[in-house]
Amino acid sequence: MTSTTVHRVLPAALAALLAAAACAAPAGTTAASPAAAQAPVSASATTAAAPLSIADPWVKTARSGMSAAFGTLVNTTREAVTVVGVSTPVSPSVELHEVAGDAGATTMRRKQGGFVIPAGGRHVLQPGGDHIMLMDVRTAIEPGAEVPFTITLKDGRTVSFTAVAKDFAGANESYAPHE
Repeated sequence: MTSTTVHRVLPAALAALLAAAACAAPAGTTAASPAAAQAPVSASATTAAAPLSIADPWVKTARSGMSAAFGTLVNTTREAVTVVGVSTPVSPSVELHEVAGDAGATTMRRKQGGFVIPAGGRHVLQPGGDHIMLMDVRTAIEPGAEVPFTITLKDGRTVSFTAVAKDFAGANESYAPHE
Protein backbone atom coordinates (compact mmCIF):
# COMPACT_ATOMS: atom_id res chain seq x y z
CA MET A 1 0.00 0.00 0.00
CA THR A 2 1.39 3.44 -0.85
CA SER A 3 1.52 6.34 1.57
CA THR A 4 -1.16 8.15 -0.49
CA THR A 5 -3.51 5.17 -0.12
CA VAL A 6 -2.88 5.04 3.65
CA HIS A 7 -3.64 8.76 4.00
CA ARG A 8 -6.96 8.23 2.16
CA VAL A 9 -8.00 4.95 3.86
CA LEU A 10 -7.00 5.81 7.43
CA PRO A 11 -9.31 8.85 7.84
CA ALA A 12 -12.21 6.93 6.29
CA ALA A 13 -11.59 3.93 8.57
CA LEU A 14 -11.42 6.14 11.67
CA ALA A 15 -14.63 7.93 10.68
CA ALA A 16 -16.37 4.56 10.24
CA LEU A 17 -15.17 3.34 13.66
CA LEU A 18 -16.34 6.52 15.39
CA ALA A 19 -19.73 6.31 13.71
CA ALA A 20 -20.09 2.65 14.76
CA ALA A 21 -19.13 3.49 18.34
CA ALA A 22 -21.69 6.32 18.47
CA CYS A 23 -24.41 3.97 17.21
CA ALA A 24 -23.50 1.34 19.81
CA ALA A 25 -23.88 3.72 22.77
CA PRO A 26 -27.35 3.60 24.38
CA ALA A 27 -29.62 6.56 23.87
CA GLY A 28 -28.86 9.43 26.20
CA THR A 29 -25.25 8.35 26.79
CA THR A 30 -21.96 9.17 25.19
CA ALA A 31 -19.35 6.73 24.04
CA ALA A 32 -16.45 6.47 26.46
CA SER A 33 -12.88 5.43 25.94
CA PRO A 34 -12.08 1.73 26.59
CA ALA A 35 -10.09 2.72 29.68
CA ALA A 36 -13.04 4.64 31.12
CA ALA A 37 -15.41 1.77 30.39
CA GLN A 38 -13.21 -0.63 32.36
CA ALA A 39 -12.68 1.65 35.38
CA PRO A 40 -14.24 0.11 38.49
CA VAL A 41 -17.24 1.85 39.99
CA SER A 42 -17.31 2.09 43.78
CA ALA A 43 -20.64 2.11 45.61
CA SER A 44 -19.15 4.41 48.22
CA ALA A 45 -15.81 5.61 49.48
CA THR A 46 -16.42 3.64 52.69
CA THR A 47 -16.78 0.40 50.74
CA ALA A 48 -13.48 0.91 48.93
CA ALA A 49 -11.56 1.23 52.21
CA ALA A 50 -13.57 -1.29 54.24
CA PRO A 51 -11.42 -2.96 56.89
CA LEU A 52 -13.71 -5.97 56.92
CA SER A 53 -15.64 -8.03 54.40
CA ILE A 54 -18.22 -10.77 54.94
CA ALA A 55 -18.00 -13.96 52.91
CA ASP A 56 -21.13 -16.07 52.31
CA PRO A 57 -23.48 -14.17 54.63
CA TRP A 58 -26.88 -15.68 55.38
CA VAL A 59 -29.63 -15.24 57.95
CA LYS A 60 -32.03 -17.81 59.40
CA THR A 61 -35.66 -17.34 58.32
CA ALA A 62 -38.13 -16.34 61.04
CA ARG A 63 -41.67 -14.99 61.20
CA SER A 64 -40.99 -13.32 64.57
CA GLY A 65 -39.01 -13.90 67.74
CA MET A 66 -35.31 -14.67 67.29
CA SER A 67 -33.09 -15.32 64.30
CA ALA A 68 -29.35 -15.33 63.64
CA ALA A 69 -26.93 -14.29 60.90
CA PHE A 70 -23.83 -16.20 59.83
CA GLY A 71 -20.89 -15.96 57.43
CA THR A 72 -17.14 -15.41 57.61
CA LEU A 73 -15.73 -12.06 58.72
CA VAL A 74 -12.54 -11.32 56.77
CA ASN A 75 -10.07 -8.70 58.05
CA THR A 76 -8.58 -6.88 55.05
CA THR A 77 -6.08 -4.87 57.15
CA ARG A 78 -2.69 -5.40 58.79
CA GLU A 79 -4.04 -4.92 62.31
CA ALA A 80 -6.72 -6.59 64.43
CA VAL A 81 -10.29 -5.40 63.92
CA THR A 82 -12.97 -5.73 66.62
CA VAL A 83 -16.70 -5.95 65.83
CA VAL A 84 -18.63 -4.40 68.74
CA GLY A 85 -22.14 -4.10 67.32
CA VAL A 86 -24.52 -4.90 64.49
CA SER A 87 -27.85 -3.45 63.40
CA THR A 88 -30.55 -4.41 60.91
CA PRO A 89 -33.96 -2.92 60.12
CA VAL A 90 -35.72 -6.27 60.77
CA SER A 91 -34.86 -6.29 64.49
CA PRO A 92 -34.70 -3.54 67.12
CA SER A 93 -32.13 -5.48 69.15
CA VAL A 94 -29.10 -7.27 67.70
CA GLU A 95 -26.37 -8.88 69.81
CA LEU A 96 -23.02 -10.56 69.18
CA HIS A 97 -23.31 -14.09 70.58
CA GLU A 98 -21.22 -17.11 71.37
CA VAL A 99 -22.33 -20.62 72.25
CA ALA A 100 -20.86 -22.06 75.43
CA GLY A 101 -21.50 -25.44 76.90
CA ASP A 102 -20.53 -28.21 79.22
CA ALA A 103 -21.83 -31.70 79.92
CA GLY A 104 -23.66 -31.72 76.57
CA ALA A 105 -25.77 -28.61 77.24
CA THR A 106 -25.16 -25.45 75.24
CA THR A 107 -26.20 -21.90 75.96
CA MET A 108 -26.10 -18.77 73.84
CA ARG A 109 -24.80 -15.64 75.50
CA ARG A 110 -23.43 -12.22 74.63
CA LYS A 111 -19.85 -12.26 73.42
CA GLN A 112 -17.98 -10.05 75.88
CA GLY A 113 -15.56 -7.73 74.05
CA GLY A 114 -17.07 -8.47 70.63
CA PHE A 115 -15.53 -10.48 67.80
CA VAL A 116 -11.81 -9.85 67.33
CA ILE A 117 -10.53 -10.67 63.85
CA PRO A 118 -6.72 -10.82 63.68
CA ALA A 119 -4.76 -8.90 61.05
CA GLY A 120 -5.41 -10.52 57.68
CA GLY A 121 -7.44 -13.21 59.46
CA ARG A 122 -10.94 -14.67 59.47
CA HIS A 123 -13.62 -15.24 62.08
CA VAL A 124 -16.34 -17.77 61.26
CA LEU A 125 -19.93 -17.10 62.36
CA GLN A 126 -21.85 -20.37 62.30
CA PRO A 127 -24.75 -22.22 63.90
CA GLY A 128 -23.58 -23.67 67.22
CA GLY A 129 -20.76 -21.10 67.46
CA ASP A 130 -20.27 -17.36 67.31
CA HIS A 131 -23.09 -15.58 65.47
CA ILE A 132 -25.11 -12.38 65.13
CA MET A 133 -28.34 -12.76 67.15
CA LEU A 134 -31.50 -10.91 66.12
CA MET A 135 -33.86 -10.44 69.05
CA ASP A 136 -37.56 -9.59 68.80
CA VAL A 137 -37.73 -9.89 65.00
CA ARG A 138 -40.66 -7.71 63.93
CA THR A 139 -40.44 -8.07 60.16
CA ALA A 140 -40.77 -11.62 58.84
CA ILE A 141 -37.58 -12.96 57.28
CA GLU A 142 -38.79 -15.08 54.37
CA PRO A 143 -36.66 -17.58 52.39
CA GLY A 144 -34.64 -15.78 49.72
CA ALA A 145 -35.10 -12.32 51.28
CA GLU A 146 -32.08 -10.03 51.25
CA VAL A 147 -31.58 -8.58 54.72
CA PRO A 148 -29.31 -5.53 55.18
CA PHE A 149 -26.92 -5.36 58.14
CA THR A 150 -24.48 -2.73 59.40
CA ILE A 151 -21.50 -3.79 61.50
CA THR A 152 -19.95 -1.29 63.93
CA LEU A 153 -16.25 -1.63 64.69
CA LYS A 154 -14.49 -0.63 67.91
CA ASP A 155 -12.96 2.43 66.19
CA GLY A 156 -16.42 3.66 65.11
CA ARG A 157 -16.21 2.68 61.45
CA THR A 158 -19.11 0.78 59.94
CA VAL A 159 -19.33 -1.90 57.29
CA SER A 160 -22.59 -2.85 55.55
CA PHE A 161 -23.53 -6.17 54.01
CA THR A 162 -26.61 -8.06 52.83
CA ALA A 163 -27.44 -11.59 53.95
CA VAL A 164 -29.73 -13.97 52.08
CA ALA A 165 -32.43 -15.66 54.20
CA LYS A 166 -32.36 -19.46 54.37
CA ASP A 167 -34.47 -22.02 56.21
CA PHE A 168 -32.46 -23.75 58.94
CA ALA A 169 -33.90 -26.01 61.64
CA GLY A 170 -30.75 -26.58 63.72
CA ALA A 171 -28.94 -24.60 66.38
CA ASN A 172 -31.81 -24.46 68.85
CA GLU A 173 -29.68 -23.59 71.90
CA SER A 174 -31.23 -21.90 74.91
CA TYR A 175 -30.66 -18.20 75.49
CA ALA A 176 -29.17 -16.88 78.73
CA PRO A 177 -29.98 -13.15 78.52
CA HIS A 178 -28.11 -12.06 81.66
CA GLU A 179 -24.81 -13.84 81.18
